[in-house]
Amino acid sequence: MPSDFIISVNESDFEYEVIAYSTHTPVVVDFWAEWCTPCKTLTPLVERLAQEAQGAFRLAKVDVDENPNLALRFNVRSIPHLKAFRDEQVVAEFIGAQPEPRLREFLRTLATSQTDLSLEKGFSQIHSMDWRGAEKSFRQFLEKTPDYPPALLGLLKSVVMQGRIQEASDIQDAFPPSREFGASEALRPLLEALSYAQSAPAYGDDPLEAAYLNALRLVLRGNAAAAIDGMLDILRQDKHYRNNEVRRVILALLEALSDENPLTPDYRRELSSILF
Repeated sequence: MPSDFIISVNESDFEYEVIAYSTHTPVVVDFWAEWCTPCKTLTPLVERLAQEAQGAFRLAKVDVDENPNLALRFNVRSIPHLKAFRDEQVVAEFIGAQPEPRLREFLRTLATSQTDLSLEKGFSQIHSMDWRGAEKSFRQFLEKTPDYPPALLGLLKSVVMQGRIQEASDIQDAFPPSREFGASEALRPLLEALSYAQSAPAYGDDPLEAAYLNALRLVLRGNAAAAIDGMLDILRQDKHYRNNEVRRVILALLEALSDENPLTPDYRRELSSILF
């Protein structure tokens, strides 16, 4: 199952593809062979979890029959044998086929490092709407684990909520296929609306348009809660204002805030009561 996250390595490229690569992304090495029956169970499971992780770690497969010196070098006497590398060192390993919960725990432990503290800190800062701090945390994580979708989504949220629309659009346009892709696309109505607010003329005669522009500019000034309150007031007067654009922008703002923000459930309930 070749992919960006799964490769086959041999004695000639092991140093580069595993050892050197592990300085910025953990690498799990799967020592296997065609004749190994348990490998036929474990290897597909590890491949599936590698795809699911979307770059949180690399899976490097080593055929021990074709690469006996690597098996000897790393004392592989029984297969399947997984060894996890981080910062050029073996940091975890196990031998034999394992159930999926055990394998997930192995991978979770592998991922625990200082960079992951940056990731968790970034999520916490998003929940408290500390957008500048969240951006810093996600950038620190992405320096060690580039293109990791959850961190990219966090970075996208923190950048757009600081009003840096072009930079956020660039992140969104380059967003990799992943489970987080849908969430990144859900922010697009907000980006488009904020871009409009930055270039829109002074308030006109339409009071709803004036209220909408004011709400968008509150977002740009960092007051998301007041902005949502203003947009909900617009929907109380016209549920489909701007052909449902206001509703889509509110949903995008709630996506940016995240469901863990204590404001989000109440705003979702209020939006539902207005619309339905």
